[in-house]
Amino acid sequence: MKKSVFLGTLAATALIAGAAAAQTTLETVKARGELNCGVNTGLVGFAAPDANGNWQGFDVAICKAVAAAVLGDASKVVYIPTTSSDRFEQLTSGKIDLLSRNTTWTYSRDNDLKMDFVGVNYYDGQGFMVRKDLGVSSAKELDGATICIQTGTTTELNLADYFKANNMSYTAVPIETNAEGEQQYIAGACDAYTTDASGLAATRAAFADPENHIILPEIISKEPLGPAVRHGDNQWGDIVMWTLNALIAAEEFGITSANIDELATSSQNPEVQRLLGASDDLGAMMGLEKEWAKRAIKASGNYGEIFEATIGSATPIGLARGLNAQWTQGGLLYTPPFR
Repeated sequence: MKKSVFLGTLAATALIAGAAAAQTTLETVKARGELNCGVNTGLVGFAAPDANGNWQGFDVAICKAVAAAVLGDASKVVYIPTTSSDRFEQLTSGKIDLLSRNTTWTYSRDNDLKMDFVGVNYYDGQGFMVRKDLGVSSAKELDGATICIQTGTTTELNLADYFKANNMSYTAVPIETNAEGEQQYIAGACDAYTTDASGLAATRAAFADPENHIILPEIISKEPLGPAVRHGDNQWGDIVMWTLNALIAAEEFGITSANIDELATSSQNPEVQRLLGASDDLGAMMGLEKEWAKRAIKASGNYGEIFEATIGSATPIGLARGLNAQWTQGGLLYTPPFR
């Protein structure tokens, strides 16, 4: 009896010690000295390594901004490629600290998968790409088509719903990654490729003959894409959320990578002063240093600079701002006040 009580006491003590030793994500990242960021396996413009193996892209910029805010160095990121089927397990298991990978914010993912989406960094919708010589100008002409589609994505249900609503049939050609989808589509294994319209634009831009492929006009869903963190660590969720907000707000306030140092000392806008750490210490509320947002913005520029440099109209991908314009320009980008 005494031995049983003793062992029970030891077990309880071990549990208490383990709980006390548990680290928050912020503590883990700081102790490691690097941010483990889950990204796409390769989608030009959003997340892909360049010729020198350096990761670049719209989603990659979020990783860099968070690393700069937390660690003071945008280069302190380990990029971990994730597929559409393993990305959530990578996050919930702790293999990655942040998922920044063209992922749609949905009810079931937020609740059933115990993830927290911290904002929207791209408002998108599902579309279709076909070869020009297929002679199709509308998705409603795809009755009986074979369609390449990534498994484990919202596009599967959207596709089924759209074809059912329009009394059409199709044959799905399941793929795991965008690279596989590109190969299958180019090889003629499917008549059409469906995914987020932005992803289609990025995929087409990488083709040797992009002019021979068209993205059909129909957008069949709403796909708010955004970074996600594990459920239950509110401090880390706030850090990623407000880092994204800082990038968006910086564009609204006219803060750029070129003028940020000057505005940090000369701006008379109280909200700019708070954002850049020239007045109130907002960073302390999240366990960060006073200039966390300034460092995040300097990493790759404000939201608009990031957009134009990676996927904007002057890039091969050629995306217009559209819904991703600032609220003052008729778009949906809007952040809560920094106060």
